[in-house]
Amino acid sequence: MKIAIILGSTRPGRFGAQVADWVMEQVAGRDDAEYVLVDLAEYDLDLLNEPTVPGAAKRQYDNPKTRRWSETIDQFDGFVFVTPEYNHGVPAALKNAFDVLYPEWLHKGVALVSYGADGGVRAVEHWRTILANVQMHVTRGQVSFSTMLEVEEDGAVFAPAERRVKELGNVLKQLTRLTEATSSLRP
Repeated sequence: MKIAIILGSTRPGRFGAQVADWVMEQVAGRDDAEYVLVDLAEYDLDLLNEPTVPGAAKRQYDNPKTRRWSETIDQFDGFVFVTPEYNHGVPAALKNAFDVLYPEWLHKGVALVSYGADGGVRAVEHWRTILANVQMHVTRGQVSFSTMLEVEEDGAVFAPAERRVKELGNVLKQLTRLTEATSSLRP
């Protein structure tokens, strides 16, 4: 089983890089799946510029950036979205990256690791609705970091609460079980 940990912010100086690195540190000793960090910023995706809607494109995209993104996402069985909450919602870059594809996401498991002033929980709730449209299977559990409480050095250094290690472990267990259980549904 191959799981992508998608760093969903592309902002310069993004806090999410620290969160994604922490997640990668936590999965380093796990043997339930192969975990790979996918940094959305490395793909420089254009905003919805494909002439054919992704659900009808059958993985045949015109834009080379979209094709590269498709090939990357297609190789994974499940995902961990490391998502910020921007203005009480999902980040535009990650939403666009999600929207430019369709069959590559279909019937795959996904877990949500969020961060924001209130833990990114509003973004998570939006993601749950969005992901259901592509028939993705979202874990019940989530990990939500407060950028007000889980930082040091005036907000510059990520300092997660001790309980977060166990929370993430539980979410990953849910994700791998869900991803395995839904594998027969994928095209």
